[in-house]
Amino acid sequence: MVKPVDPRRTARTVALQSLFAADVAGAKDARARNTGPDYGWLDEEYDRSIMELAGRLHQGVCQHSPALDSIIGRYAPAWPVPQLPIVDRNILRIAIFELLHNPATPRKTAIDEAVEMAKAFGSDSSPRFVNGVLGSIMAGLESGDLAAAEPAPKGR
Repeated sequence: MVKPVDPRRTARTVALQSLFAADVAGAKDARARNTGPDYGWLDEEYDRSIMELAGRLHQGVCQHSPALDSIIGRYAPAWPVPQLPIVDRNILRIAIFELLHNPATPRKTAIDEAVEMAKAFGSDSSPRFVNGVLGSIMAGLESGDLAAAEPAPKGR
């Protein structure tokens, strides 16, 4: 039996691919990136809800990328953000964006999804690196050293 893929996982994957494409194309100017994701390269069509979530993730990461990169730098100081592999950097950006700006996503889910994307798209060391950085960020959230834009509901 084939297990159906969660549409939110698909949306995160589409957002990751879009952010990766923007980085490769050199769209470093936030205004250029914030014009919206270009999905003309997709090989298949997705439901509207998937594309809307992917677009929200893409736009949110682009809008908050300086702050997200600052957090990555703070919690992974040995790894300069511009020198991180593009895949790892964007996986971290998506997860941190969800942790800080999307209280509807359980924190553990945001981390688990990021690790799964790192397994699927990153190098052999990516899952461990992503998990370590996000674990440190979670500790910062729990200790109050780092604050989410909106607090997560109890139990998340």
